[in-house]
Amino acid sequence: MSDDVTIENEHWRIGFLPEVGGSVAFGQARVNGAWADVLRPSPADAAAPNDTASYPLVPWSNRIRAGRLRWAGRTYQLRVNFPDGTAIHGAGWDYPWNVVEHTDTRVVLELASREVYGVNWPWTFTARFTYELDGPVFRWTYGLTNTDHETFPAGYGHHPYFQRSVAGSPEARLQMEVDKAYDLVDCMPTEAAGEIRPAADFREAREIGQEFVDDCFTDRRGERLATIEWPGAVTVDVHADAELEHAVLYIPPGQGYFAFEPVSNANDAFNLDEAHVPGTGLFLVQPGETRSSTFTLTVRDA
Repeated sequence: MSDDVTIENEHWRIGFLPEVGGSVAFGQARVNGAWADVLRPSPADAAAPNDTASYPLVPWSNRIRAGRLRWAGRTYQLRVNFPDGTAIHGAGWDYPWNVVEHTDTRVVLELASREVYGVNWPWTFTARFTYELDGPVFRWTYGLTNTDHETFPAGYGHHPYFQRSVAGSPEARLQMEVDKAYDLVDCMPTEAAGEIRPAADFREAREIGQEFVDDCFTDRRGERLATIEWPGAVTVDVHADAELEHAVLYIPPGQGYFAFEPVSNANDAFNLDEAHVPGTGLFLVQPGETRSSTFTLTVRDA
């Protein structure tokens, strides 16, 4: 684990693994005067982004069915990189990222697709993700620049894994400010979002629990996306820009963590869009244009 790429203030201490897909190595908050892991810490020998605390999802979030990206009447075959036969989690996590800025409370990581070989995306881009601390606020900003000669559709996000328990607390409680979810088959939808199934419904605060969840949500109520409370320890409020229209919640039973991902696009958004399903969350990036969006984790007493 990299020890030299860290940011810290009186509320947060964050480490990074730029060489492992531009990942976050750990995320600690000060709880009762001591540092405690809020994000799942990476092992010392972490070699893949899936082992880390969080990793960037760019230039799309979640899955593309069979790796076939359909857009504007054309089909692009991407490399399938997951056992379920999909292209998953974008192309950014496949490569080391460069540290282009680093201060005590701010770090900027960058990946230029033109500088590496075999990028799993039909167009060239530069991703620049910024992480900064401002008092109790930990700010994550996604940035995507089109360096190609034609407009392309895209999305982005991050994949934070949170601890079920922090500093010996009872199990985390989650409350989400969303009113719709997708009916998924093999983690992918075929139609617009609708009712949230009971197992994945956290509109009222409740414990994470042990029922499997891997669901995608939309129809946000406002700037606050969710609140995660570890009773007796700490609470984190998640706020996100309006462009981050979706969130993915992943709860693996029997594990000491869960994932809550603020993302722009729905699962398999490109194929949904081609089928004229509304509200996919994709955006267009013109040549030379940069799109950016921010979400924050704000720590407070439980």
